[in-house]
Amino acid sequence: MWSRKELKEKAKKVIKNNYWTAIIVCFILMMFTGEFGTATVGTREYNDSIDPNYIENKITVFVNPEERDKIIEEKYKLNNIPEQVLNAINANLNNITKSEKYVFKIWDAVKLFYMEIPQIGILLCIGAVLACAFIILISEPLTVGGKKYFLKAREGKDTKVSVILDVYKNKNWLHVAGIMFLKNLYNLLWFLTIIGGIIKAYEYRMIPYILAQNPKVTKKEAFKLSKQMMQGNKWKTFVLDISFFLWYLLSMLTFGLLSVLYVNPYNLATNTELFVTLKEKAIKEKYENYEALENKDVK
Repeated sequence: MWSRKELKEKAKKVIKNNYWTAIIVCFILMMFTGEFGTATVGTREYNDSIDPNYIENKITVFVNPEERDKIIEEKYKLNNIPEQVLNAINANLNNITKSEKYVFKIWDAVKLFYMEIPQIGILLCIGAVLACAFIILISEPLTVGGKKYFLKAREGKDTKVSVILDVYKNKNWLHVAGIMFLKNLYNLLWFLTIIGGIIKAYEYRMIPYILAQNPKVTKKEAFKLSKQMMQGNKWKTFVLDISFFLWYLLSMLTFGLLSVLYVNPYNLATNTELFVTLKEKAIKEKYENYEALENKDVK
């Protein structure tokens, strides 16, 4: 059995030994992956989910005033029923997929085609494809690279930041990207059931760590191992997540500075300790496909 206190104490030692590089790694992840709920590259943006006027406020900044007025006019020409349907679908889609910006772009493109403004709809579709490619090929493998950094950081001091790029240096890059894409896709589909999505999010929790440990693991092995490792640990992991609430509240008071300088590395290091604990148990009890966890890529 593991305890939050034990995981966090181990995580603090890791952060102490690798403080500055851990900050840099987490900053890179924040910038390019949305790991901590934001990304400056524009492919992911959480506050879209609470913006009822996304098209007017975000998309039309790229067009002239006449085009903007046309978009607004066309929207309000809709009679009550179509408008209510659009708003209902939009609200639910935003709540379910608020971290995937390219999904917003696709849906907004559909709305623009419906409003007979196909030019901007086409541009949005192109943007959606580019954003999707960025997330699948760059962001998600980089997320796995971040897990690998923290796995390696457990083994010594001053771990190099370049460790996060190791995932791109071998032939397993696209393999890793494919498994992460399927993880996110399955999770998205499960979130259509709301509760099922939350459960599956925790069931799939270990997949990025498993890929960081062994990028050659098969899709079947990764999903199976994560499910086995999280069996009986979902609630405790949820409580572990909640235990960082006060840290994030304090971070809000510092306008996010505390997250950058401490909370984000602390969180990832703690979750890495959770993976290592569950991995050791899996090997000891010889879970199905446990051999994949012994084939270490982290050296």
